[in-house]
Amino acid sequence: MRAGRADISDPWFHRHPADSPAVRLVCCPHAGGTAAAYAGWPKRLPDHVEVLAVQYPGRQNRFHEPCAESMGELADALAIALKPHLGLPLVLFGHSMGSAVAYEVAVRLEREGADVSRLLVSGRGAPHRAYATARMPGLDDASLLENVRRLAGPDAAVYDHPELREVLMPPLRADYRLLDAYQPAGAPAVLRAPVAAYGGDDDPACPVAELDTWAEVSGSPLRKRLFPGGHFYLRAHEDALLDDVARLLPRP
Repeated sequence: MRAGRADISDPWFHRHPADSPAVRLVCCPHAGGTAAAYAGWPKRLPDHVEVLAVQYPGRQNRFHEPCAESMGELADALAIALKPHLGLPLVLFGHSMGSAVAYEVAVRLEREGADVSRLLVSGRGAPHRAYATARMPGLDDASLLENVRRLAGPDAAVYDHPELREVLMPPLRADYRLLDAYQPAGAPAVLRAPVAAYGGDDDPACPVAELDTWAEVSGSPLRKRLFPGGHFYLRAHEDALLDDVARLLPRP
């Protein structure tokens, strides 16, 4: 049995507690995204899974905070915020930009001696490869909106409302600026944790071959699964995705 409402006492997380948690699943949103992207996940996952949906600064309940200016700043702060939650097995999930955030957090946690049970990534290649091939849109409104509509399809309609667009554009622009400046230093850090990669078979932002690049940073052979659809394939296939995710999570 789960509480009906998320605990947001820690601004970094929308925490969906479980009565007898055996694993914590930390979910990092896409560029411009919020913790609300994962609001439906707790009810679809086994009762022993506690979900921590990450809330980046600069949006929703953190609207008055400045957005992170670099991937290092964001990952450093998130890794620190996770320290009180390391008493259970920890699994990190990220979609799109969230994949890079989750990877960088995993690197930091492992570097400090913490165990990460698994890294689950979606809709983005490994950072050291994605940086070399990425073609970021311009940061003006027109270019950003064109890219959002290309990737999100009908879901991008929220940006058609001027009042909402005024609220949504600043964090979206900040996240794209962060990604544009993100360049992993040196050789990629190979995780001790195994990596599983998910993607849409028709994703213009992450061709299927890009998912294979995660094998270069995985602590064991890469596990990959594709679903029909584009960049936001997971919205149409959430149940199937979460069934697969649940199979990979530590059990009581």
